[in-house]
Amino acid sequence: MLKPFRTLLAALCLSLLAAAPAFAQEKTGAKPGFVLKPGTARIVLMRPSIRVGAQSTGGMFEPNADWTDQAKENLAAALATAQTGLGNSVVAYAEPVGADSARVAEYQELFDAVASSVIEYQFFAGNRLPTKKRKDQFEWGLGREVGALPGLANADYALFITTEDHFGSTGRKVLQLFAAMANVGVTAGVHKGFAGLVDLRTGDLVWLNADMQMGGDVRDAVGAEKRVRQLLEGFPGKPVEAPVSGAPAAVR
Repeated sequence: MLKPFRTLLAALCLSLLAAAPAFAQEKTGAKPGFVLKPGTARIVLMRPSIRVGAQSTGGMFEPNADWTDQAKENLAAALATAQTGLGNSVVAYAEPVGADSARVAEYQELFDAVASSVIEYQFFAGNRLPTKKRKDQFEWGLGREVGALPGLANADYALFITTEDHFGSTGRKVLQLFAAMANVGVTAGVHKGFAGLVDLRTGDLVWLNADMQMGGDVRDAVGAEKRVRQLLEGFPGKPVEAPVSGAPAAVR
């Protein structure tokens, strides 16, 4: 009985793996020639996109409102501390209402899509598109219209942040255990995040830090601080020593 069970389990796990993308380790990219000197720019921190939930046995995302609220609060405090130490003026975005709010949400989704494309077609060398073959190429953007969003007229750059966590459910962890018995690898949990800097004059993505295996449990304060440090690692213009005070930043 055990052999057929293992065979069935292996087939299930392989199907799950086939449906799941191969995740990259932490990678950072920047537009060639881009340099941001401390004290020279005004950066607007767009309201971060934050999703937290459980990962079902089959790997599906199941949103959890309580966990998401905890993450929003913790990440807001962590970003408030971090944004004063980025070397330039960083202010939280005053998001508009109505139709303009919908436009801002669309650009957040566009950023997520562009960041995912960078990870897939730039950071994975084997997947690079013909126009992205050279290591010194980094040509991605959101379009010039992003600079026309309300509240960005006097800013030089917009900082977009996305973080997403799927905590493995009991069923998923059990599947992982039995999969190991069948010598099949199954992950329990998804923890990913992107932080990107966009030039508001051109719409170009001039810097991106993307980590598909992030640390830090965003549901508690210490974990959220770790997550923010990882998201902003290598931020352009950031001094070696950073202050630790600031006003809270708004989060989605």
